[in-house]
Order: sequence, then C-alpha cells, then structure tokens
Amino acid sequence: MRAYDIIIKKRDNIELTKEEITFLVNGYTSGEIKDEQMAAFLMAVMFNDLTKDEIYNLTMAMAHSGEMLDLSGILGKKIDKHSTGGVGDKLTLLVAPIVAACGVPVAKMSGAGLGHTGGTIDKLNALPGYKTEIPFEQFIDLINENGLSIIGQTGEVAPADKKIYALRDTTATVDNIGLIAASVMSKKLASGADSFVLDVKTGEGAFMKKVEDAKKLAKTMIEIAHQNGKKAKALITAMNQPLGFAIGNSLEVKEVLEILERKKEVRDIEEISLELAANMLLLAEKGDIEHCRNLAKEALENKAAYEKFILMIKAQGGSLEMGEAKQKTELASEQEGYITAINAEKIGIAAMMLGAGRKTKEDKIDYTAGIMLSKKVGDYVKKGETILTMHMNNVDIKESTKLAKEAFTIGKEKPEEITLIY
Repeated sequence: MRAYDIIIKKRDNIELTKEEITFLVNGYTSGEIKDEQMAAFLMAVMFNDLTKDEIYNLTMAMAHSGEMLDLSGILGKKIDKHSTGGVGDKLTLLVAPIVAACGVPVAKMSGAGLGHTGGTIDKLNALPGYKTEIPFEQFIDLINENGLSIIGQTGEVAPADKKIYALRDTTATVDNIGLIAASVMSKKLASGADSFVLDVKTGEGAFMKKVEDAKKLAKTMIEIAHQNGKKAKALITAMNQPLGFAIGNSLEVKEVLEILERKKEVRDIEEISLELAANMLLLAEKGDIEHCRNLAKEALENKAAYEKFILMIKAQGGSLEMGEAKQKTELASEQEGYITAINAEKIGIAAMMLGAGRKTKEDKIDYTAGIMLSKKVGDYVKKGETILTMHMNNVDIKESTKLAKEAFTIGKEKPEEITLIY
C-alpha cells in the first residue's frame, strides 16, 4: 500500500477503505508519510469531501493513534463539553463549575487557541501558578475530591489529530465539515467521557459561517458518537459578535469571575452557558430539561459554581493575582447611532495582533493583552463615546486599531435582538 495511490483515489473521488485511511493516518503520525503527501490528501478532501464511512474511519484511526484514556476511576457519569471555537468564548469556565456544582463530575481536557479563536487552556494559564499539566492519576483524584478539573490535552491523546491539525492550519484545509468532525470527535472519544454536549458556533467569527453548515457538522459529530455507543447533544449557537465584553486571556478570566460571583450579568454568556450546562445535566440523568435548567440556574445564582471554580483553581496551584497590561488605548465612535453589527473575526484578529493570540503554534501569548468592549450590538452610541479599550504591552497598534474600527457597523435604526441559540 502506498500513500501515492491513496491520494490518487481521493483526487478521483473514489471512496477509501478503512485500511487505506488507517495506513495514511498511522504513516503520517510515525513520520513515514511526509507533510507534502498528507497536504495533497487534505486538499483532495477539500475538493471532494469525505463520505460518512470515510469520516468515521478517519475519526477512529486518529482516536486510536495514541492512548485511549480510561475514566472509570471517576465516580458517576462523565459528561464532556466541546466548542468549535469563537471570539471571547469563555463558556467552559462557566459551564464546568455549574455542572460540577450540580453533582456531575467534569473531567475536561482542553486545548490552546490558534489564530483569532481563544483556547481554554490559555485562559487558565493566565492564572499565575495554575497547573494545566498534571499526572493522569492526580487528575482523576482531583475530580473525585472536587468534582472538577480542567487540564491541557496530553500529547498521548490523539497525536495524529494534533499533527494533522497543525498541517491543516498552514495549508488552508481547516474549514471542511468532515475534517472538523473527525478532529473533534477523535479527541473526545480518546478522552474517555460517557457522553458529549457540543457547542457548534455559527456566524462571522466561527468556522461555520452558515447555520445550515453548522447543523450538518453537529449531526455528523452526533452520528459518530452514536456509532461508538455514546450519547451526544449539540447546540447551534451564535458567533456573530464576540461573546461577552472581554477578549483576551486574563481579561476573560476576570469577566468569568465577576459573572460567577454575581457582580456582573452578561446576557449572551449566561444564556448559552446555562443551556449547555442543562443539556450536560440531562445526559447525566439529573431530570428532564426544565429541571436541569433550574438546577443550573440555581448553581449560578447561589454562587455554588463560583465556589467550585475557586476550589479548582486552588487545587491546581493557581492564584487570582493576574497582572494587567501596561498600556491601554480607548477607541471612540466616529458617529452616532445604534451598533448594528460587531464583526467577531475582525475583533479576534485585532486582539491576536495585540498579543492575545497566536499566529503560529510556536508564538508566545501575552496573557494581559486583549480588548474590552464597552458596547454590544443594539446599544446606542454617541460620537466620541468609547466603544472599546485595547490592552497591550509595547506593540504597534496601528493595524489592530484599523481592524477594530472596521468591525463596528453603526446605523440609525435599532437592530433586532440577536438570536443566541438557533
């Protein structure tokens, strides 16, 4: 069997066998198949797509390319949550402690961000001393003791996906439904949870720009879960403007703490977080969906979720003493009217250029850098009024400022309220 022949088959839109896909994945993971051959295969997929069987076989080959984690040492049902990525997406930091406060263990392995979308692990790394890399046995013990632990993905879990994703990111082969589904679900299946709740983003700041494509991706991932005897539910949620007001790692953690401590209310974050948490509780068989919604809301309102979050941070060596950027620049509105749109992708890229994100996996993040919005879609703004503040340390802000300005659309008519959950 040769990679060359497999590439030709995919180029000519002939369905690949399980054996061919497994050969390709294992060969690339071991280094026997080179970047240029895998890149050619990925581009052929972009033009011809993958069949249902090909998606499933690719998922399983990547899942079994490394260690399949055993979470049987954790008491109770293990429900995992995954987001397809967005700007200001700090939802895991709210959802996980809410669910844990309701008595359902949350064993979460999260990744770092790349490009304009942020990663949960980067946000937690903004907490001085927080250990995102701990021995697996300690991870299990912490969950049994506290009901919650969030750590970084280990190199042993789905290493094929890690290597293939890095190549996809540099070869413009990221936004394919089959490849995204296989990437997400290979990690989920290898991580050992019983069930999954999937947050599939759609809109300007998401991989899936159209609701129809987001639904197709969600259904594909649910089918993969079912084929493995796992339960799964998906929510299609909006990424047409940044989630919340904070974009950037320490800024987002501070916003989460304010929400959990009930010092601040942020409609979009809370509404989506509570619905995700309710669906996780539903899969954990805590009652019907209305009862689960009430449980989640109560855990947020009575600060039980806040206490869980603080417990997790302390248990993993973290401190709340996050630093601040040395420089802040306010951006004022150049006209008066209603904010009718905020392009999430442009805001995300602007924050990345300030140091809040990575252009490549090797880039170092400035945890204090980012953007704080002062206004959201539907708000009225006067000429000269601040619409956002940029936080940075010794970087050129000319390009970021230009992008941030372009992100805002202002009109005379108040827009309709944004749909958060489709």
